[in-house]
Amino acid sequence: MKSQHQVVLSIGSNQGNRLENIQSCIDLIHQEIGTIIQVSKLYETPAWGFESDAFYNCALLLHSNSSAQKILSQVLKVEKQLGRIRTDQQGYQSRIIDVDLIAFDDQIIETEKLHIPHPLMQNRKFVLLPMQDLKLDWKHPVFHKTVSELIAITSDDSACKVIQNLKNPLEEIPLEKFNYIAFEGNIGAGKTTLVQKIAEDFNAKTVLERFADNPFLPKFYKDQNRYAFPLEMSFLADRYQQLSDDLAQFDLFRDFVIADYHIFKSLIFAKITLAEDEYRLYRNLFDIIYKEMPKPDLYIYLYQNTERLLQNIKKRGRNYEQNIQGDYLDKINNGYLEYIKSQTDLKVLIIDVSNRDFVRKHEDYLFVLNEIRRVIR
Repeated sequence: MKSQHQVVLSIGSNQGNRLENIQSCIDLIHQEIGTIIQVSKLYETPAWGFESDAFYNCALLLHSNSSAQKILSQVLKVEKQLGRIRTDQQGYQSRIIDVDLIAFDDQIIETEKLHIPHPLMQNRKFVLLPMQDLKLDWKHPVFHKTVSELIAITSDDSACKVIQNLKNPLEEIPLEKFNYIAFEGNIGAGKTTLVQKIAEDFNAKTVLERFADNPFLPKFYKDQNRYAFPLEMSFLADRYQQLSDDLAQFDLFRDFVIADYHIFKSLIFAKITLAEDEYRLYRNLFDIIYKEMPKPDLYIYLYQNTERLLQNIKKRGRNYEQNIQGDYLDKINNGYLEYIKSQTDLKVLIIDVSNRDFVRKHEDYLFVLNEIRRVIR
């Protein structure tokens, strides 16, 4: 199930350097509004509804957690940044940049300032042809027709020609160069949320830890000494089974796979929670299993300070986690950092996200992606 909204925007310009206006608008939208997933070709089309210079037009697919109303507000700010001055003059006008919100998932929205889907999209080739380039699995929620079907019956017979391809900012972050990426982090670091978001944006396959189903976890937080060994053994067995099953479904030479854990975390937690004799027994079994596991091409550790972790744990509200102490989180963090220092054959990236909120702030999400891009380069 998609957690982000799929938003289609249409961009046009017929004043100044049209190509530069369009590309600058795309870059600003990607930086300030949401993740641009696809960009259409650039089209040149005659002015629609008035006499003027021809327009350059394109369409793009955006992923965002924001509401349609907030995206509209952000779009107006982008237009203003690029020099558009809106007036009370009636009718169509030439403009340096024009951004229209065409579709928002398959929703129908009717407010004073917002009409979704755009009420004139079916009559405009300069919207439909670029939108067709996006190859969306989308039907008009009012007319119940695909974009191709709308093109076939549109009343618009204007000539629209392809000029060139446009640059998608997301292409500058080729995560697919790594076939298998494992994200790790302390309890409450947000790794699962981040993995799910990246998977949607980059069309990746996911391996997500099934910790919520572990019956020993709530018991462990109440009585660690009694339940530490069965908890760590059950986690190890489950992680081994899941990774063996899930990764076997994928071709790690072709598929792009991201996981919200690496099996080595089992050893990190066991070293903290188990008594010395239990840990020796556990380590012997772990070493046998670890040799059989595929190693990620990139291991990313999301570092967060203990104060922020405790805030996140409290906020997500899992009852059995509410008594976790800061010193326990400190031990986990130190265990991860010691493990990372010991790895000579694993490509490791540590990203400090203590002052970042990559769930609610798009710029913080882009910060994480850009840190990964730096490693790729």
